[in-house]
Amino acid sequence: MSSMPGYKLADRVEHVSAFQVMELVKRASRLEQAGHPVIHMSIGEPDFTAPPAVVRALEIATRAGRSQYTPAVGIAELREAIAQHYADHFGVQVEASRIIVTAGASAALSLACCALVNPGDGVLMTDPGYPCNRHFVTAHDGVAQLIGVGPDSGFQLTQDSVREHWSDTTRGVLLASPSNPTGTSIPFDTLRHILDEVRTRGGFSIVDEIYLGLSYGTDTAGPARSVLELGDDMIVTNSFSKYFNMTGWRLGWLVVPPALVPVFEKLAQNLYICASALAQHAALACFTPESLAIYEERREIFRQRRDSLIPQLRAAGLHVPVVPDGAFYVYADCSASGMPSDQFADRLLDTAHVSLVPGQDFGSFEPARYVRLSYATALPKIDEAMQRLKHFMQGL
Repeated sequence: MSSMPGYKLADRVEHVSAFQVMELVKRASRLEQAGHPVIHMSIGEPDFTAPPAVVRALEIATRAGRSQYTPAVGIAELREAIAQHYADHFGVQVEASRIIVTAGASAALSLACCALVNPGDGVLMTDPGYPCNRHFVTAHDGVAQLIGVGPDSGFQLTQDSVREHWSDTTRGVLLASPSNPTGTSIPFDTLRHILDEVRTRGGFSIVDEIYLGLSYGTDTAGPARSVLELGDDMIVTNSFSKYFNMTGWRLGWLVVPPALVPVFEKLAQNLYICASALAQHAALACFTPESLAIYEERREIFRQRRDSLIPQLRAAGLHVPVVPDGAFYVYADCSASGMPSDQFADRLLDTAHVSLVPGQDFGSFEPARYVRLSYATALPKIDEAMQRLKHFMQGL
């Protein structure tokens, strides 16, 4: 075992915890290697990959040698295609000049925090929430000001919660709609009121819409709408990973206020030069009619999986307090098992060989009560996992 070097690490490293879902994936992989048939409902990655037109476009770009540096903000054709997608898919006009192509949504959020967060600045966000979001703030010496949220608000912030928790050190909010781990969206009127509250305080709003394309709705929810309808002063992140099924391609984007484009361009130039040139050229094929038809078919498959999974979870004894209307996650209450969620997840993996994620990965507000299940896997596997879960619960 190697020893630590003699020099001191930065203090911020101690405030960034390990991403537990990845540790669970490693444990599940070891069980598979030992011959156990594990069903993965842990990692948030579509089981679909890029459609044929995108793969062909990558091959063409590779053969043409289109692998050199691009502008830091992305190639003009891709920025224009993204802007057109907003108009066609969400009915909102966005100037292509406001779009910054990034090395995934992670780079987009890191750029946003670099541009907006000073040491000690507070950023309000939900607990539970995607753990990397709070770590982006921490990595820039800010403070993630976590607000405990539950089923009564759909696991999302409200105008009242923002007003109540805003402090002298708060500088803005980071919202995700639909969210990870809950799959819930912020009702559009609520979103409007939150943004108005932040504006009155002179704060910034970063809105993560990485799962917006994977919105299915509920009996009371309307079509998916982008927060970009509500003005050009917020910062919006999105990605080719989820709706476009390109997780490993590491390609995303930001939409920023016009006056901030030079700021983000300067930061991008210095922090990562540009996003992958080949991925950018290939991503142009995401917006062809052929590819878009495939994506919409896949979105419907995700919805069918959700509609199959939730009643099976409830039948097995796990309570689902809020039906998710987007992404591919269910946040389920496992308290009927009599175990905290981390113990529940461990035992389920070890005995039933079903991998899911305990709430401890997503924050400190009632984490022992909830587990996250990803339905980014085929329906027959979901059905088999639910049979294993039901048998596991009956044996407790």
